[in-house]
Amino acid sequence: MKKIPIDKDEVFYQLALSMVENVGVMSVKKLIRHFGTAREVFNLSSRELMQVPGMSLVRAGAISSFRDFDAVEKDFEFSEKKGVEVISFQDSNYPNRLTHCSDGPVVLFKKGPADLSAKRMVSIVGTRKITDYGMQVTRELIESMLPYNITVVSGLAYGVDIQAHKACLELGLPTVGVLAHGLDSVYPNSHTRFAKEMAEKGALVSEFSIGTIPDRENFPKRNRIVAGMTDATIVVESGISGGSIITANLAASYFRDVFAIPGRIHDPKSDGCNRLIKSNKAALLESAKDLEYIMGWTKAANAKPIQTKIFIDLKPEEEKLMDCLREKGRTQIDELSLATELPMSMVMVHLLTLELNGLVRSLPGKNYEVC
Repeated sequence: MKKIPIDKDEVFYQLALSMVENVGVMSVKKLIRHFGTAREVFNLSSRELMQVPGMSLVRAGAISSFRDFDAVEKDFEFSEKKGVEVISFQDSNYPNRLTHCSDGPVVLFKKGPADLSAKRMVSIVGTRKITDYGMQVTRELIESMLPYNITVVSGLAYGVDIQAHKACLELGLPTVGVLAHGLDSVYPNSHTRFAKEMAEKGALVSEFSIGTIPDRENFPKRNRIVAGMTDATIVVESGISGGSIITANLAASYFRDVFAIPGRIHDPKSDGCNRLIKSNKAALLESAKDLEYIMGWTKAANAKPIQTKIFIDLKPEEEKLMDCLREKGRTQIDELSLATELPMSMVMVHLLTLELNGLVRSLPGKNYEVC
């Protein structure tokens, strides 16, 4: 959806709409697209709301009977007092990569200066029961990222998450923690010191209202943000199942790159990483050098020029894509979709045509540039 200027009043009602029971984020966005604003949605009867395809009587009734606006007001009062940004999915400050995730949060709370749409962002995830090997490779991986100005995203959990955050704070790399509860608390409590430092130097992010506790069902929701707001997800150490594997699968579903650090073949804490690599669901990663090559974050010195065809009649959509690439240079496909306001499926089709005509070239990491 196109990002537009949005006022506090509209964000208030978007947050209220996202609090209605049994109405998910995709339904909220559909309602706003259909009726124009979230405020207008609350002015309508159940019968009028049911004009939206897929809107059941139960959900329409829940919206029209919603009265808990005091809870919304408390979120805004807390945010104003604590310097927390309340960011709508239509706002220019909303993470641009999440814009292309249909299940991205309607509203995000953010504390801290980090850019949530930084040029290069990766998520680092893994087991909570990290081994010495996991701690070592996490630290080495963060150190190898320093020359590339990468923003690191994780979930502030025990194990790999907190090791990644700590290394970033020590080495001066931007880091963002995505929480499975409101920003009025920190879980686990032992990570409060690091969370405060991240709020000063990086950022803490959540879609949950104040007072929300870290219930089990909140963690997969948190994981989709971790996967959706980054270019790639790196699994450092993981068993066959768990949150990090869920995050890796979510990243793949969003057409993001997935990497895994290989481990010992008989170590159960590396079974998940080894299986991701073995099944071609993740690329093997040893350092940021691999990330550089696969993501195309530096231009290969031996790249051969491709002869560009001339006198080709381009469709208007193809002209828009070419103009965007000429202006921006190397650009990811999701950024092209956002900049040209074209659906991702249409962008993919037209890019293929342009590539076949020798006008653009595809690069690792779903990047494109003019030949």
